Amino acid sequence: MDYSHFKSGSDIRGIALGDENDKLYMSDEMIMRSVSAFYDFMVNKCGKTKFRVAVGHDSRLSAGRIKADAVRVMLSYGCDVIDCGLCTTPAMFMTTVTAGCDCSVQITASHHPKDRNGLKFFTREGGLDGGDIASILKNASEKSVFLGDKEGIYSEINYLSEYAGILRKMIIDGVGKGERPLEGLKIIVDAGNGVGGFYATDVLAPLGADIEGSLYLEPDGSFPNHAPNPENAEAMKCITDATISSGADFGVIFDTDVDRAACVGKGGFSINRNRLVALASKVALDSCPGGTIVTDSVTSDGLAQFIKNNGGVHLRFKRGYRNVINKQIELCEAGVECPLAMETSGHAAFRENYFLDDGAYLITKLIIEAAALSKEGRSLEDLIAGLPEPVEEKELRFKILTDDFRPEGEKIISLFTSEAENHGGWTAAPDNYEGIRINCEDGKGWFLLRLSVHDPIIVLNCESDEEGGVLKICRQVYDTIIKADNIEKIDIGALTEFIK
Repeated sequence: MDYSHFKSGSDIRGIALGDENDKLYMSDEMIMRSVSAFYDFMVNKCGKTKFRVAVGHDSRLSAGRIKADAVRVMLSYGCDVIDCGLCTTPAMFMTTVTAGCDCSVQITASHHPKDRNGLKFFTREGGLDGGDIASILKNASEKSVFLGDKEGIYSEINYLSEYAGILRKMIIDGVGKGERPLEGLKIIVDAGNGVGGFYATDVLAPLGADIEGSLYLEPDGSFPNHAPNPENAEAMKCITDATISSGADFGVIFDTDVDRAACVGKGGFSINRNRLVALASKVALDSCPGGTIVTDSVTSDGLAQFIKNNGGVHLRFKRGYRNVINKQIELCEAGVECPLAMETSGHAAFRENYFLDDGAYLITKLIIEAAALSKEGRSLEDLIAGLPEPVEEKELRFKILTDDFRPEGEKIISLFTSEAENHGGWTAAPDNYEGIRINCEDGKGWFLLRLSVHDPIIVLNCESDEEGGVLKICRQVYDTIIKADNIEKIDIGALTEFIK
C-alpha cells in the first residue's frame, strides 16, 4: 500500500468521516500504521524504546476514534500515554516542556472541513518537517506489524488548564497590576467552536477582563456557525461585527486548534494578514532592535517598508509555516538575531517561545501591549499607523487538472520566469524564494505565481497601488498564461471571469 498521498506539508491529513472507500480515508489501520511509524521514528531518534507520550485532539467529530487508535498503538509498545483530551496544538508541544513528555501526537486538521482530520507529531525539538512525515508514511506503508506486545501505563490529565495557567502568569507578569490586570478591559473571543474557547473563560475572565459578547466558545466539531479560520472573510466579519456591537476594546479569533489567530481593534479595525504581521513585527523588534523578521512569500511591499522603517530586516521566504520557522531557526543558529517568523495566515513563531507557532501566545503578547498602551490613551492600531497598504489586492486559484500536478505547475512558473526577462514593464523581484514574483509598472503593483504547499493548485496573488491596477495586472497575466503549452491542464476560469 502507498500512504504518501496523506502527506500535507508537515502533517498527515485525510478524510475521517464519510466514504471509507475514498483514497484519502483515514482508516483505523492507516492511523495505527502511521502512529507505529512515528514510534519507530522516535526509537531511531532517541535510541530508546520506552517513551512518555501525550495524545490530544481538537473538537472534530472523528477525534475519539483516531485518539483510541493512537493510544492503543503507543500502549502496545510499552509507552506511558498521557491522554490530554481536548487541547490546542501548541499546548500539545508544551507537554514536552512542562509535563515531562518525550513526544506528543495531536489530532487535528486545522481549519479544514468537518469531515477532515489528521495527525501532527512533536518531539522536544518541535514539530516534524515534511521530510520526516514522508519517511513516516513510507514506513507506515511498508510495515508488516504495527502493534507491539507490551502494555504501557495510561493516564488522563487536563493539560489545557495547566497551559491556561502559563498564559495567565505571562499576562500578570507582563502587565504588572496584581492578580486582575485586565480589569476594565472588554475583550471578546470567537473560537469558531474549536478549542479556543478556553482563552476567554480560563485566561481572560479570571484576570478581570469582561468577555461578554464572546462567540462560539463551546467545542462543536460540526462547526455550525462559520469556518474556524482567521483568513476566512465570513469569520473575520463575524468577530468584527461582534467587536463593534459589544463595544469591546479588542476582539480575538482563533482557528480550530489555536495555532493561528487574528484580532480586531476597538471600532472594528481588522488586524489580520499584513496588518497582523506588521503588529507582531513591531512588538518583536521593540525587544530585538535590528532583528530579522521572516515572512512567507505573499507579504506586501508595504510590510517590507514598515519593517525597515522600524529598524528591522525583512526576509520574504517561502509559503508554509514550517518553511518560515525553519528559516528562522537556521538564521538564529548562524548568529542572526531573528525574533519572529510569521505567515500571513496567522502562524506566528517567536524565538522566545521555542520557535512555536501559537495563536494564543501571539494574542497574549498583543494583550500585554494593549494594556500598556491603554494607560497612555493609545491602542494597538497606533503601532501600525505607518503601515503602507495597497489600494487593491486579489488572490486567484487555478486548479491543475492532472494527478502528477507539480511538473505542470512548474512549467507555468518557468514560462513567467522567462517572460519576465523580455516583457516591457516587468521586473522579477530579486528577493524571492518561491514561484515567480514580478513587479509591474503598468498597474503599479506586483503579482506572485506559486504552487500551493498542499494542493494541486497554482495561486496568483496580486497587489496594486492604484484603482483598477489589479485588473490591469491580471490581464497581463492572462495574456501570458494562455501561451503555455500545457494550458489545457490548468483551469484558469477564475482569471478569465475576473478580467471580463
